[in-house]
Amino acid sequence: MVRLNKIYTRTGDAGDTGLGSGQRRVKYDARVAAYGEVDELNSVIGLARLQTRDNIDLARIEAVLTRVQNDLFDLGADLCVPPTEGETGGLRVTPGQTEALEHAIDDLNAELQPLRSFVLPGGSPAAAALHQARTVCRRAERAIVLLAGKESVGAPVIAYVNRLSDYLFVAARYANDRGASDVLWVPGANR
Repeated sequence: MVRLNKIYTRTGDAGDTGLGSGQRRVKYDARVAAYGEVDELNSVIGLARLQTRDNIDLARIEAVLTRVQNDLFDLGADLCVPPTEGETGGLRVTPGQTEALEHAIDDLNAELQPLRSFVLPGGSPAAAALHQARTVCRRAERAIVLLAGKESVGAPVIAYVNRLSDYLFVAARYANDRGASDVLWVPGANR
């Protein structure tokens, strides 16, 4: 159980921070940056939920986003404790969390028409918010992959954020009247 009695500790005033393992890292360290990007993604998903929560047609999306926000805390916890050889405990992202996203993608995608063009971010307020979350998710994914090039990162972490961006794309299309109100790219339209 997490218990926070005091919000400020002053331990980071010199520009470093503590990982979950107790190690100290500078605040621009790749691992700190990666879980910081995940934190921003979680906040943007919270904003997207404001666009889905009172819409009965988007209740399925709201339920998944609620679960995703909790999963992203798991993912941040996973990233803030570097994995060790032979580790058997600790909070780690599991393949089952990614599989749940895949089921949610399949569920929504079954009601969408196939794409005929690339989709421009926009349409309904909910779709625009979900597209923004998708782009922040891709940035978080790039930060995690960069970290994985330098240090150990669990494979389920990378798979989860990759699948999450797919989910957010499909959810944005679904929020645009099941794709009927998607804003499509017209190549060379303004030449």
